[in-house]
Amino acid sequence: MIAYAAIMIMPICLALAAVSDLCTMTIPNKLPAALVVGFIVLAPLVGLGWYDFGMAFLAGLVVFAVCFSLFAANVMGGGDAKLLTAAACWFGFSQSLAIFLVTTAFLGGVLTIAILMIRAHSNTVLAMGLALPQSLTTARKIPYGIAIAIAGFMTYEHAPVINLAMRAAG
Repeated sequence: MIAYAAIMIMPICLALAAVSDLCTMTIPNKLPAALVVGFIVLAPLVGLGWYDFGMAFLAGLVVFAVCFSLFAANVMGGGDAKLLTAAACWFGFSQSLAIFLVTTAFLGGVLTIAILMIRAHSNTVLAMGLALPQSLTTARKIPYGIAIAIAGFMTYEHAPVINLAMRAAG
């Protein structure tokens, strides 16, 4: 039962964050908090060792430092920074974190280009009858939480906690 909870917490939180960011251009603080608390509770229960547990938080701190710098430079939103930091804990300080971050960066670039194209042609898109959230056509920000969530889904199986939980679940 614990293994199944560990497997589901990350994708549910990421999906809710992506939908919220798409619709409101905000990521509620409770979602990154749920990711971190879920990790803290479930990681030891599925067998993550203390060293890896500590390294996961080191990964979160490193990602937080970089994201905070980007936030301070007004390059990244605060919700995106918190979500990326919380997700980094699940991937730990390993190659899986690098895979997740590179995938996030790539998808963030694709998302940015797509949204800029939508904004450039918003009158045409709206004339076609497609219902888009107003945040996509008028906001000056990019809902980067979508890229973080998709990257999390794509690299999910590389997260050490998820690997352990999947083995435990059979």
